[in-house]
Amino acid sequence: MRNMRITKMPISRFFIGLLSCCVFFLMSCDKEDDGNSDFNLDQPVQVTTFNIEGVQGTIDQNAGTIVFQLPYGISVNNIIPEISLPAGATINPGLNEAISLAQPVTYTVVNGNLYKDYTVSAKVNKPISSFSVNGSPGSINDNTNSISVTLQGEDFDVSNLQAEISLTEGVSTDLDFTSPMDFSEPVSFTVTGQGNSETYTINVSTPNNGSKIAFLGIAATRSEITNPDEKAASDWFFSTYGNAEYISFQDIKDGAQLDYSVIWWHNDSSMELPGIALDNIVLEKLKTYYSNGGGILLSTFAARYVEALDLVPDGKGPNNVFGDFLPNGFVDENNSWGISFKTRTEHPIFQGLETFEEGKAKFLEKGTFRLNHTAWWFLPEWGGYGNGEGWREQTGGINLASEDWDNTLDGRVAIAEFPSESSEGNAIVIAFGAYDWYNETNPDGVPSAPNGFLSNIQQLTRNSIDYLEGDE
Repeated sequence: MRNMRITKMPISRFFIGLLSCCVFFLMSCDKEDDGNSDFNLDQPVQVTTFNIEGVQGTIDQNAGTIVFQLPYGISVNNIIPEISLPAGATINPGLNEAISLAQPVTYTVVNGNLYKDYTVSAKVNKPISSFSVNGSPGSINDNTNSISVTLQGEDFDVSNLQAEISLTEGVSTDLDFTSPMDFSEPVSFTVTGQGNSETYTINVSTPNNGSKIAFLGIAATRSEITNPDEKAASDWFFSTYGNAEYISFQDIKDGAQLDYSVIWWHNDSSMELPGIALDNIVLEKLKTYYSNGGGILLSTFAARYVEALDLVPDGKGPNNVFGDFLPNGFVDENNSWGISFKTRTEHPIFQGLETFEEGKAKFLEKGTFRLNHTAWWFLPEWGGYGNGEGWREQTGGINLASEDWDNTLDGRVAIAEFPSESSEGNAIVIAFGAYDWYNETNPDGVPSAPNGFLSNIQQLTRNSIDYLEGDE
C-alpha cells in the first residue's frame, strides 16, 4: 500500500470550501434544469418583455416559451425584436441581431453564472377568417390564394349572389361585398394588411346533381352519429358538397343502391371493425361497387377495411394500429405533426396543401389535444416489407405519404392508393394520427387549443374525394 499524507485544514477554511461547493452544485442544478426554473441567486434571468412590430409576445416563465400571434402582413423574416432584460443580463441571439421566426428560435439569457432558455415562436394570421355565398360556406386555401364554394340548394341565379366575408384584424379588401355579385365567372379581389397585398380568386359552383357521393357510417342516420370526430367530418362533408348523402351499413345490407361516385367511411370510434361492416352481404355489395368503377375513401381506423374488401391480400392490412380513447389522450407542446409526400408532390390529392417545405405538410398543430388514432403500415422491421418498393409489390398499392421525416417514403405508409386492375374503381386510404377532425378537451376538461392546420385536413379530403370522383 502506498503511503498517504493527511494534512489538517483549519475549520474556517473547511466551511468556506464546503459553501463554495454547495453554490457550485446549485448553479449546476439550475443549468441541468434547462433554465426553466424560477430559482435564482439574486441574479435574475427572466425576460420581462419581448415585442415584435409593437406586438407583445405571451411569455410563460415556467415553460420558457414566448409565443406571438402576429397580424397578417407582418413578415417573420429579418426581425429585430425589442427585448427588455434584467440589469446585468445578456442574451443570445443579441439584442440587435435579426432573426427569422419561420421556425422556433431559442434565446438564452445569461446573468452571472445563471442562464435561462426561451423558445420563441410566431404564427401570422391568415387574411380571411371566413367566406360564404348565399349561406354556403367557402373552402379557403391560403396556399393557392383561392376560395371554393359549392352552393347548397337549388334554383340559384349565379349572376346575383350575396357573399359574406370576415377579415382578420388590420386587413382590408378592394372589393365591395355588401351588394349581390355575379359569380358566373371566377371573381378576384385583393386583400391588404401591414403593407402586404395578395390576390384571391373565388370559384362558385352548383351541385353536381348527376353524381352523388356518400358518407358511410354505423349510425342509422347522420343525426345519430355520436363520435365527435366522425360528426365533425360529416358536418364538413355536407356543408361542402351539395350532392352528398348519408348511408349506413345497415342500409347497404337492407338493399340500398350504391349509385354513388364516391363512398367515404371515416371510422374514429374503435380500432376494431364493427360486425355489420364485415357482414357478407355488405362486403359483397361494396366489392361489386368497387369493381364496377366506384371510388372508396377510408380514413383513420377504417383503413383496416382494406383487407376485408380484398384491396390487399390476406394478412397485408395495416400492421401498426394504435391510439388513445377518452379519458386518455395528450397534448404535444413541442411538435406539430405532419406527413411527407416528397416523391409524390404532383399527385392531385396533395395540390393546394399549405406546406412548410416542398413535399411536407402539417396537419395537427402543437398544443392541440390529440388521441393519435392511427392505422398504418410500418415497413422497415415489421411485415417483411423492408421498404416502400417491397410494400408495393406485396400489397399492390401505391404508397403516397409517410411521416414528415421520411423523404423516401420507406418508413410508414400514411396515405395509400389502391386502383382496380380490372375497372376504373379506386380507393384512397388516409391512415395517420394527425388526421384529426375534432380536438377534444383534455382529461381535466380544459378546452383544446384550436388546430391551425385543420384547413389542410379539409383540403386533403376534398382533393381525395374529387380525385376519386374524377374531377381532378
